Amino acid sequence: MTRPQLEHILRAAAGITGADTFIVVGSQAILGQFPDAPAELTSSIEADVFATRSEADAELIDGSIGEESPFHRTFGYFAHGVGEETSILPEGWKERLVAVRNANTNGTTGLCLEVHDLAAAKLAAGRGKDLAFVQALIRHNMADVTVLRERLAKCPLDEAARPACDRRLRDVVASAQHS
Repeated sequence: MTRPQLEHILRAAAGITGADTFIVVGSQAILGQFPDAPAELTSSIEADVFATRSEADAELIDGSIGEESPFHRTFGYFAHGVGEETSILPEGWKERLVAVRNANTNGTTGLCLEVHDLAAAKLAAGRGKDLAFVQALIRHNMADVTVLRERLAKCPLDEAARPACDRRLRDVVASAQHS
């Protein structure tokens, strides 16, 4: 997905829901801070978004511009309406959101996760594609490992999950340094 495509999704989501502010929590949140991010970080055709106005907007988004919708079939990318609880995020993440608002969003604001908050959420999720994403962030010098470690420590994880996340970070850093 490109930054103009994310902006199109924000504009379309606003048209469907009537909301004017959305949070972008998935991998394509990278486009807020890094509009020209490397292709390996923007390969997803899906943007995970939620409206700050109402949780019910997620269903409108999925139904209108979601996967297999006419929007998706026409443009080749889509939005996934999610909720705030979708991602495990570090304390203070809302204060670090990166705004996307310009003529292409038609006045709609997309608030994208800051890169370290995004990476911490990816480490907490722990899927293979999430770990590859964090590895690429580190390899491209887009995320600082010290800051990432601090953010991960501020994620609301249970006692069983924290060691696993710390181990994932160590493994991702080691892999990034050897690639």
